[in-house]
Amino acid sequence: MPSTAASGMLLAFMAYAAFSISDAFSKLLAGSLDPFEVAFSGGAFGFLILPFVRQKHESYIDIVRTAHPGMWLIRAGAVFLATASSVEAFMLLPMPEALSLMFLMPFFVTILSVTFLREQVNIWAWISVAVGFVGVLIVLRPGFRALHFGHLCALVAAVANAVGVIAYRRSGQNSPRLSLFGSSLIGPLVGNGILMMGHATWPDATGWIFLFGYGLLAALGQLLLMMATQAAPANRVALPQYSQMVWGVALSYTLFHQQLDLWGFVGVIIVTLSGLVNWIRQKIKFRYIALHGTAMIRSRVKDT
Repeated sequence: MPSTAASGMLLAFMAYAAFSISDAFSKLLAGSLDPFEVAFSGGAFGFLILPFVRQKHESYIDIVRTAHPGMWLIRAGAVFLATASSVEAFMLLPMPEALSLMFLMPFFVTILSVTFLREQVNIWAWISVAVGFVGVLIVLRPGFRALHFGHLCALVAAVANAVGVIAYRRSGQNSPRLSLFGSSLIGPLVGNGILMMGHATWPDATGWIFLFGYGLLAALGQLLLMMATQAAPANRVALPQYSQMVWGVALSYTLFHQQLDLWGFVGVIIVTLSGLVNWIRQKIKFRYIALHGTAMIRSRVKDT
């Protein structure tokens, strides 16, 4: 079990790295394309990954065929909302600022995992998300800075991503992988496809490259996150999201030349450490359990 949870968290780290670079591609498109058109590409280019997702016994019809139609629709709707709102947020806000609000996702996942999945969440996990929330408040400083539509979009993305993680976890044990992954493609494809009607324009060569990078990496991130939620509890899969802040700050400085002020930098550090500390604690706990179990086995062998 510990090794499975560790592999799930590693997959989650990889997923959030893919999401971060994908978000940078969407920000590079700011102003040149409609946000819904950009989000639509996440579903369109994601179909390129399907041959790598599909297992031998699965049919492509499994994309829309599932034993949990309710969870499939919730997942599709959540991914649609998350992609549309996150693209808008990254177009309107600096990456660290948008990410700081999206980092409320572990808070929502923790609440939802207790409420709907009946997962056990220890006090350290609650402390971690509480400290992360304080870090978000320091970055945003509501009351001292004006909050606008971009901040609302980032918050909606956090809630939608949390719902998506729970829906994955709820239906992931006995659903085909193609069905789980298909919901993350069909949602953005249908929802954003409808909303971009009348606003879509034909991209230039550079725009196509950015769209391809955004769409493919967004779909890859969904695939890795799906695999992570099948290997580890939902509240643990949410914790590595804090690694996105490192990516966000680095990309913000190098690609977009957007710098943080002192309080923003302090808030980012608090948000990031709140996730890393709990992750390190869990690693130590897993090693202790493994060593304790090995010692008990040796003791029993010796007694016999």
